[in-house]
Amino acid sequence: MSRVCDLTGKRAMVGNNVSHAMNKTKRKFSVNLVKKRFYLPEEDRWITLRVAASTVKTINKNGIAAVLKKAQSEGFIK
Repeated sequence: MSRVCDLTGKRAMVGNNVSHAMNKTKRKFSVNLVKKRFYLPEEDRWITLRVAASTVKTINKNGIAAVLKKAQSEGFIK
């Protein structure tokens, strides 16, 4: 399974490891994903999502309903 956030679509980035001698080798910046259950009071059910830690903070701030609505309008969920 690819490491992609279910709600924001965040995925791994590519960059360089840089030594003191300025030698550059390719590396990968992975996403900090967590598997989390959220309660939807409108539907009276729980859902499990793999989301980035930054997305969990956004959900705490704006609410799960607002974040799901935005993700649906951006095409990340159906």
